[in-house]
Amino acid sequence: MKWKIPLFKIYWDNDDVKSVTGAIKKGMYWAVGPNIEKFEKRIAEYIGTRYAVVFNSGTSALHAALLAYGIQRGDEVIVPSFTFIATANAPLFVGAKPVFADIEERTFGLDPEDVKEKITRKSRAIIPVHYGGCPCLIRELKEIAEDHHLILIEDAAESFGARIHDKKVGTFGDSAMLSFCQNKIITTGDGGVTVTNSKETCEKMKLIRSHGRLETQDYFSSTEYIDYVTLGYNFRMPNIMAALGISQLRKVDKIIEMRRKNAKYMTEGLKQVKEIATPSTPKDCHHVYQMYTIRVDANSRDDLMKYLANNGIMTKVYFSPVHLTDFYRNELKYEYKLPVTEEVSSRVVTLPMFPTLTMEEMEYMIKKMKGFYEMMR
Repeated sequence: MKWKIPLFKIYWDNDDVKSVTGAIKKGMYWAVGPNIEKFEKRIAEYIGTRYAVVFNSGTSALHAALLAYGIQRGDEVIVPSFTFIATANAPLFVGAKPVFADIEERTFGLDPEDVKEKITRKSRAIIPVHYGGCPCLIRELKEIAEDHHLILIEDAAESFGARIHDKKVGTFGDSAMLSFCQNKIITTGDGGVTVTNSKETCEKMKLIRSHGRLETQDYFSSTEYIDYVTLGYNFRMPNIMAALGISQLRKVDKIIEMRRKNAKYMTEGLKQVKEIATPSTPKDCHHVYQMYTIRVDANSRDDLMKYLANNGIMTKVYFSPVHLTDFYRNELKYEYKLPVTEEVSSRVVTLPMFPTLTMEEMEYMIKKMKGFYEMMR
C-alpha cells in the first residue's frame, strides 16, 4: 500500500551517497575493509565505551554477545515480552531459556521488582530493552545484576544516542547491542553493533562474527595462512555498509534533535485529546524518539488504526507480547501471566515518526485523530 504518511522514512543526504560511492569505486574492500575499524572506533567514542564490534544485524550482535559470555544450555536469561522477538529468541540460539519478566508503565522497560522475582539459581543474565528511544530503569537493573552476579546486556536497538543525564545507554551494562536497521536512529540498511569496556569480550565477538578466524590481517588481501581457533559464524558487516554508517554517524545529533522537535509538536497537538496518552519521559532521561507511541483505550485501538489507515496514515502495534506468539505458546509451551505487558500491549499505537516529518503531515495526523474521537463521542 502506498501510504500518505508512512511509519518511517530514512534520513539521508549527499554525504551518504558520496561515502557509499567512494567505497564502491575502490573496486575492492566491499565485504571487509578499513571502514569497519573506522566505524567501530567512532561508535565507541560516541557511546562512551572502549570497544565496539559491528555485525550484519542487531540480532547477530546479541547472539554473539551471549556466546561471548558463555551463556549455554541450562542457563536462564531474563528478558521482557514487550519487545521485538529477537530479544527473547537470542537465548534460544545458544540453548538457554528466556524467562519473561513484566514491564513498568513509565518507560515500558523491565520492572526491577518483577525481575527480582524471576531470578533463580539458573539465572545468568538480564537483557533489558530501552523501548522506542527512551532509557529504561537501567540503574536499578544494574544494581540487581550486580547484587546477584548476573551479566547485564542492554538491548538498546531502538535507542542510539539516548541518555540518562550525560551517560548514554549502552554504557550501564557489561555490554550493549544497538541496531542500524532501516527504521532506526541511524542506519546502514541493516546492521548492528555490540559495545563493551571488556577487551576479552570484544576479542571473543570478533572471532564469533568471522568463522572463528583470528583477525591478525585482512583475509582477502593476504597470502598468509590465518588460523581458526573456535567455532564462528558469518556475522560480518560489509565495508560498504560501514561507509554509510560513518556518514550517518556524523549527523546523528542533528537527526535526534529533528526527531525530538517533531515529537514535541505531536505531543502539544494531542495533549487536549483526553482519550490519548502521549509518551512520558522521566525528567533525567533524554528520549531520542525512534518511535512515537501513544496509548488509547483497548476497545477503540483497532478502530483507530483502521480509521487512520483509511486516511493514508500508517500505524503499527509495537509490540505484541512475545509470550503470546504461536511459537512460544504452542511450540515451547510457555505459560506466563504478565499483566502490565498485556495491558500496555493492548493499548499502544505507534504513529509515524521520522526526522523529515513535516508540520503539514503532523497537523494532518493530529486532525484525523481528533476527528476520530469526536466521532466516537
